[in-house]
Amino acid sequence: MAIQVGDKAPDFELKDNHGRTVRLSDLREGDSPKNVVLLFYPFAFTGVCTGELCALRDNLPKFVNDDTQLLAVSNDSVPTLRVFAEQEGLEYPLLSDFWPHGEVSRAYGVFDEDKGCALRGTFVVDKEGVVRWTVLNALPDARDLDAYVRALDAL
Repeated sequence: MAIQVGDKAPDFELKDNHGRTVRLSDLREGDSPKNVVLLFYPFAFTGVCTGELCALRDNLPKFVNDDTQLLAVSNDSVPTLRVFAEQEGLEYPLLSDFWPHGEVSRAYGVFDEDKGCALRGTFVVDKEGVVRWTVLNALPDARDLDAYVRALDAL
């Protein structure tokens, strides 16, 4: 079962497409805590995923700013994510939930055991680490970018 609105977002530590460690809890600490748009997607280089991530790229100031950080998570390896980000011009962190395979996706309840990948789950996490909005789509169904914006505006 996926994490629900009002739940505390499970903390995690993953490597990004440059091999840097990213911790969800780090985004709540310090003088400028951030809301987080945590987006799980099945695989790099696939049609719907590429379309979704490029739409975010094209609207990046809404999702990466003084108040908000976008984190995109897949079960791809770090080298795969590095090439994908370079090819598509993605300038936000792509996090690898490759090993232990799907551990973070499972913690959020969005891992498809039969297919071995994350489903299309998105979680808006506030500055205190509480999930304030979520959506879960089937693998072939792209998510509505405007819904993320409305969820962030409501914080």
